[in-house]
Amino acid sequence: MLTLALNSLRRRSGGFAASFLAMFCGAMILMAFGSLLDTAGAKGVDPASESTLNVLGLVVGGWGLLLVTFAVTSTLTLSVRQRAAEMALLKNIGATPGQITRMITGEALILAVAAVSLAIVPAAYTGGWLLDRLTANGQIATSITHHFGGFAIHIGYGVTLVAATAAALTAARRTARMSATASLLDAAAGDARMSRKRVAAAAVFLFLGTDLAVITATAMRGKDDFEPMATAGPAAIWFSIGLALLAPALLRRVAAWLEGPLQRGGAAGQLAALNLAQRTGPMSTAVMPIILFTGIATGTLYMQATDNAVNAASGITETADYRNAETTNMIVIGMILLFAAIMVVNSLVATTVDRRREFGQQRLIGATPRQVLQMVAGEGTVLAATGVLFGTLASLVTIIPFSIARSGSPVPHGNILLYLAVAAIAAALALATSLAAAHRTLRTPAIDAATT
Repeated sequence: MLTLALNSLRRRSGGFAASFLAMFCGAMILMAFGSLLDTAGAKGVDPASESTLNVLGLVVGGWGLLLVTFAVTSTLTLSVRQRAAEMALLKNIGATPGQITRMITGEALILAVAAVSLAIVPAAYTGGWLLDRLTANGQIATSITHHFGGFAIHIGYGVTLVAATAAALTAARRTARMSATASLLDAAAGDARMSRKRVAAAAVFLFLGTDLAVITATAMRGKDDFEPMATAGPAAIWFSIGLALLAPALLRRVAAWLEGPLQRGGAAGQLAALNLAQRTGPMSTAVMPIILFTGIATGTLYMQATDNAVNAASGITETADYRNAETTNMIVIGMILLFAAIMVVNSLVATTVDRRREFGQQRLIGATPRQVLQMVAGEGTVLAATGVLFGTLASLVTIIPFSIARSGSPVPHGNILLYLAVAAIAAALALATSLAAAHRTLRTPAIDAATT
């Protein structure tokens, strides 16, 4: 199976690009923050600086494990779906579910090792940059120098390998249990139905987000400084993950709502509506990171705007602990948002490029390149609308409880332009990426694309 995995990686290197990029970016971020733990353990570091560095390294390591696993699982599942013909052939010639599982797991582990190894140098530079920012903000002493060593390496390899293994087993289990015919049908149309385990996992994350929201609005009410942030900030993250897991069902509902307007958009709109109805499962992969990006960004920006406004109105002077917590919060959230933005681009490119054959067949039966691009634009609009809509919903479990806790009112502070900017960035990422990938795919002659 190891030999088969290596051969598969060589033959379909492009098909594994999305999973590799998810692992690479996740490992780079994890090791960059892990290097702060190496720095904290070096000689001559004062206790205050050591505490700040340890908190950043440990918090990001925890969130990193969750997010990297989430991202790698979605991209690896998409990659396995795109190889339906190969999986069907293996099953037809006698491959057992166990052999397919070992092959997929072997591919994932090879990708993980390669991704982490290549991410070491960028991670070292990124870690140094983070330390410079902390020093410039007065978070740590200027005498501290950056170290990149055992903690960073172990976190990078450990978390990424665990995430890759978990993702591979999840993707392989679903594929291995299908018949050859079912695999081909699933790849062609996808399946908007979700397993009970996925629904249960979504329910757990939604509960965690809701629970933190309730705690923020009740137990944290009237508290000063960063205590409400400690519960309000993660609430949107948990809730966003829960909604992202439900992306196939959410996309199906929004696509049904928008079917009428799409149908009135001519042939391209009708094709977009048909694709959204029949390929909800594969397309929902792109919705997941949009929900994360919108929910976390909106929640964080309005939480910070509300906190700043309340402090200013009360004449409160920010303490050193408050500034440390604020900086830590913004750095962690920035890391998550960067990773989510990368995954938006990554997922959409992987989904769109894999449709080369479909685009070629459409052109052979009379569709013009412009109509294909209009179809992709219609699909992208629905994907962006779904992600922004439910990302906005997720942000409310942070915004409203935090506003109640800090000001006594459910109405947050902050200009509407903050939200419009987040929504515009999320939509622009989705549409620009889809159209750019489709435009590049259309460069292939129709006859060649249709026969690949």
